[in-house]
Amino acid sequence: QEDLVEAGGGLAQAGRSLRLSCAASGNIRNLNNMAWYRQAPGKQRDLVARITRGGGTTYADSVKGRFTISRDNAKNTVYLQMNSLKPEDTAVYYCNADARDGLLLYAYWGQGTQVTVSS
Repeated sequence: QEDLVEAGGGLAQAGRSLRLSCAASGNIRNLNNMAWYRQAPGKQRDLVARITRGGGTTYADSVKGRFTISRDNAKNTVYLQMNSLKPEDTAVYYCNADARDGLLLYAYWGQGTQVTVSS
């Protein structure tokens, strides 16, 4: 059983929208921050957006105003609504989550989902 299961990637034309989702398994307790990262070919993995358990959000400058991160704590699920997509948004998108167990911090990664935006 995977810890984080992503869905929703695919191919979209520039200007259109896609929605990603990431569900954490019930084995993960005390989820804290959840986030989306992306990695384009030949580039490093960069933060796209992060959301705290309380709903505070952080966005990369390149996606501000176009992407919205949200979460459903009851379902242990995080979403990324991507609007006004651009070809430069093409990348593999990875879900990330951390969880606390006392003083220990655990980090989890999804398997990645491809997003391709055509011009």
